[in-house]
This record gives sequence, C-alpha cells and structure tokens, in this order.
Amino acid sequence: MQIQRGFTLIELMIVVAIIGILAAVALPAYQDYTIRAKVSELAAATSGFKNKVSDTAQTNGTLTNSGAGLTVGTVGKISGGSVTDDGIITLSGSATTVGTSVTLVLTPSISTGGTLIWSCTAASGIHKYVPAECRKTS
Repeated sequence: MQIQRGFTLIELMIVVAIIGILAAVALPAYQDYTIRAKVSELAAATSGFKNKVSDTAQTNGTLTNSGAGLTVGTVGKISGGSVTDDGIITLSGSATTVGTSVTLVLTPSISTGGTLIWSCTAASGIHKYVPAECRKTS
C-alpha cells in the first residue's frame, strides 16, 4: 500500500480559484483605501491655512480679510487651490496626485459665542474618498 503525498490537480485548482476570487474583491478595496489615504493627506494640508484664518479672524473679530494674502502652492498632494479674503479654503487633488479628481472646500463661520466653526464640503460623486466631515454636499 502506497501513502499519498502531495495534492491532486483538482485540489490545486480549487486553491487557485479561491485566491483569484479573493484578489478580485481585495484589489478594488485596496485601491479605494489608498486613494482615501491620499485624500486624507490633502485634508490635513488645510490645517496650516485653517490656523492662519482662525488667528486672523479671532484677532479682528470678523472673517472679513481673514484669508487675505494666503496663497496655495502645488506641493505634495495639492494640485491647486485658493484661499478667499473671507477665509474660504479650496484645495484640489488631481488623478495624478491622489488617484482621482477631488476638491475640498472648507468654509469658516463664527458662532454666536464667538467660536470659529469649519464646515467641509466635496462633490457628491467622491464621498467614499473624503473624510466623514466632508461628505455632505454643498
């Protein structure tokens, strides 16, 4: 009597099929994950602008001219953007910098208590890529 060693062809084919199915599901999820991570870096790049706008708005007691003189450079994940005189920050990422075209718009407002509140919006077609606070449409 001989002892069977190794795997049969059908067993190997089943394993290859399972790996193929897992790869077909995992690859798109991984691509979405990497784009989302890059868009998060884009959102994090707004922090410097938010600080400057916040400081100026708190000093002046108004949002008027809180973003005056601020310019956005194309660095890292940022492919374009602007800061209005009233502190509205717009940052864009392109398909080459983050994997898809995305634009985040951060709008400041002053609450009745004098606290600066930021609201973030992005286009509705890219909600799966943007941070949770930016998923509402404008």
